[in-house]
Amino acid sequence: MSKRGGSAPAVPMDDDLDGAADADDFDALVPEDAVAAVEAAPALRHFLVGTDGNGVRLDKYLAGQMPEVSRSRLQRWIEDDAVLLNGAVVRSRASVFAGDRIDVQESAPAASLAFVPEPMALSVVYEDDTIIVINKPAGLVVHPGAGNWSGTLLNGLLAYDPALARVPRAGIVHRLDAGTSGLMVVARTVAAQLDLVRQLQARTVGREYWALVSGAVAPSATIDSALGRDPRNPLRFRVSNAETARPARTFVRRLAVWPLSRPGGGGGGDVSWLACRLETGRTHQIRVHLESIGHPLLGDPVYRKHLPAELLALALPGHRLDHQALHACRLALVHPVSQELLAWSQPPPDDLRGLLLHLGARTEQLRPPARGYFAETAGRLSA
Repeated sequence: MSKRGGSAPAVPMDDDLDGAADADDFDALVPEDAVAAVEAAPALRHFLVGTDGNGVRLDKYLAGQMPEVSRSRLQRWIEDDAVLLNGAVVRSRASVFAGDRIDVQESAPAASLAFVPEPMALSVVYEDDTIIVINKPAGLVVHPGAGNWSGTLLNGLLAYDPALARVPRAGIVHRLDAGTSGLMVVARTVAAQLDLVRQLQARTVGREYWALVSGAVAPSATIDSALGRDPRNPLRFRVSNAETARPARTFVRRLAVWPLSRPGGGGGGDVSWLACRLETGRTHQIRVHLESIGHPLLGDPVYRKHLPAELLALALPGHRLDHQALHACRLALVHPVSQELLAWSQPPPDDLRGLLLHLGARTEQLRPPARGYFAETAGRLSA
């Protein structure tokens, strides 16, 4: 396995780390039909059911025969009449029996045709034949969507490695909000992508973030509050007790708290520097959770309840952010092929670095510790 990386190589982690998080779905994944095999011609595959398949549901049988394809994608092919059982269209619940013939017409979703390669400068922290680890800048949208059909990370990835057109979502496994900077992993094969998605579902991928928030936060906290869409604004999420709300848990550790003063004297409030670890991966999770406990992120354009923006602007001249002060500083995972435990870390971008140093952080603090901030509460990956 060849390895190519920049100034932050992968760090093998201890093999004796034990424990595992409970399984959960990971809704930070982008829609599966975002990107598929744009360059490769769709394949027609045939299966002859053996005696071990007697009475098995069609979708379950195909999942066993095509482990590199997700269950949801298989079901979509069945719904789109791309799967024939003995030459006839059937539904997912149909049963198969020994001697049955199954024809599967693999197909790229129509939406994939909207995504084209666009050369852009990507900060590649690590890459090999299986994965790419990217340091995403703030302001870069991860995936094309309404209002952002070009200039996204996905477009850049397709230009960086055209073979990613053969992988759903161009290999994207999880995403960061446009205004959040930091580490992301991209899979170069369908099998690697499925492996990483399952690691995320099992909560064994270590994801740690730095955040700057308003107010003095307690030394440590666990925010365990379900999240759902805000009925007044479908682009926002909020803590919710609705039946449709989804469980979400964020671990928080305070790294520093700095009192501020206004120019000319007088108190200006406090700013806390936090390390956050995600157990679940809900959309906007850290931002919503911190706002819900009265400590919104500095610079957040959406979740700013209780954020005294004008006061902080007076207290921090020359250090206003045009995005939320949130940086994915550490990523740890099991390599899909070698099964090696790997971890990467990245210092903050220049604007956040300048703000941290202005507040009082020391240069040596601007890289996470090797085992992260949550080793004692983490699962297998010390994250």
